Amino acid sequence: MAEETGKEELQEARREYESRLADALARQGEPKPAPETSYGIPLKSVYTPEDAADNDYMRDLGFPGTYPFTRGIRPDMYRGRLWTMRQYAGYDTVVETNSRFRHLLDQGLTGMNVAFDLPTQLGVDPDHPQATSEVGKVGIPCPSVRQMETLFHELPLDRVTPSLTVNASAQSVLSMYVVTAQERGLPLEQIGGTTQNDILKEFIARGNYIFPPGPSLKMTVDLFEYCAQHLPRWNFINICGYHVREAGSSLVQELAFAFGNAQAYLDEALSRGMAIDDFAPRIAFNFSVFNNVLEEVAKFRAARRLWARMLRERYGAKNPRSLTFRTGAGSGGSTLVAQQPQNNVVRVTLHTVIAAMAGVQSMHTASMDEAHALPSEEAATLALRTQQIVAYESGLADVIDPLGGSYYVEKLTDQIEEQAEEYLKRIEERGGMVAAIESGWVVREIGEEAYRFQREVEQGDRVVVGLNRFTTDESPPIELHRPDPTVASGVKAEVDELRKQRDNKAFLRALDDLKAVASEGGNLMYPTLEAIRSLATVGEVSGALREIFGEWQAPAVQ
Repeated sequence: MAEETGKEELQEARREYESRLADALARQGEPKPAPETSYGIPLKSVYTPEDAADNDYMRDLGFPGTYPFTRGIRPDMYRGRLWTMRQYAGYDTVVETNSRFRHLLDQGLTGMNVAFDLPTQLGVDPDHPQATSEVGKVGIPCPSVRQMETLFHELPLDRVTPSLTVNASAQSVLSMYVVTAQERGLPLEQIGGTTQNDILKEFIARGNYIFPPGPSLKMTVDLFEYCAQHLPRWNFINICGYHVREAGSSLVQELAFAFGNAQAYLDEALSRGMAIDDFAPRIAFNFSVFNNVLEEVAKFRAARRLWARMLRERYGAKNPRSLTFRTGAGSGGSTLVAQQPQNNVVRVTLHTVIAAMAGVQSMHTASMDEAHALPSEEAATLALRTQQIVAYESGLADVIDPLGGSYYVEKLTDQIEEQAEEYLKRIEERGGMVAAIESGWVVREIGEEAYRFQREVEQGDRVVVGLNRFTTDESPPIELHRPDPTVASGVKAEVDELRKQRDNKAFLRALDDLKAVASEGGNLMYPTLEAIRSLATVGEVSGALREIFGEWQAPAVQ
């Protein structure tokens, strides 16, 4: 009876409030457009217990470290261990990047995100005619194990793990790292780190693919199999919603398409006879953080719950570690603005606060100058300091899921999960993620959302401070990093010297073995490792596989 009375009192109070609100809005003159979420759902003026009335605490929230992990994947979260503080680095030469990592490690960095240049990502050597203008521009040129050795020279690989941000050539790059670590005396079972290895998002977001989707998916899961058997500390995929969002998707599409890709990888692995609990615990994610604080927090909470339910109900996972959505978070690069670049410090601070409140496992904060150029050392250090200040001074690491129980956040969490599930159903109706990619449907969906967002910015409906409102005519008073134009010639000379020094018979035999395994449908990690060990380059390994698989030409988007 008391409960019913309480509901009636709440409803009566809400009606009275809404009447007062209507009067207040009427006095403002011309009515403003009703606000809505970034993914198109109308927003109420205020949220009350009625908006969370359908939540069952134990079913939908639970406690941190327990199913469905909405409130966090570990019972102690940051009270036990802070997030891994990563910075993305890779520019000019491997020597320069090694120096940048040394500097950041001295400043308190706890993880290394390695950026590779476009030729390395696309399986092309620096002496290829099409590669010259891109060598060392958006990451490091790393055509062979010799560059990998220099990149990690005297860095503590037993204590600080790298994230190798590469997809189409992930097998070659991981092979380089394994050979490097073994030469340093690290046994396979102690080699830790992450390969991004998420090739499907390249077909829908970035375009850095080599082979058609079928062989590409196979190669991704070849790496799963190898790591499950030989590298127990390695996260063999970092499923990347980040680049989907950067391509212009909505928050919901970022989550749905990343999980659609995940389902394709899980299904392929299971089709080979792998057991879900043998490999699901080593799957990690990488998601973006944009500027809307509460939506972004809700996104990560929804992702944890959706992943746990999907792994238990769809895939029958029993190991609690299989159900945990382990994710890194990175400042959305497209949220940074070239105008008034100091404002980006504020944006990145927002990203850091969001990720801390969302309970992520690692974090990369962008530098204020990234809308202009690769980060300067000063800007990269400030981005790391931003994480450290939030971690040690804000109090956000003291309490787990501090926004849990907010009527608004719980409603957003429910909405985002529901809308992502709807997208996943549409993907299944199209025959799964690979078929949806091959038809061009996913790219069209993202393109429509990107167009809507850009139109809102250009029309002034979406405010971007310094870009379309509160603008100035000042030039950016910051010093920018500029690429070294001599990098290409230097790395070409290194590759030429490598080819002169290696045992050509062993090299050719390794490439023949690689092509034979590719033709027969075997696991390509093993012959790739041997090819890299024989001093084959990324371009030579990828060239051999091009002979077998061909190259993918994307369908025209209608």
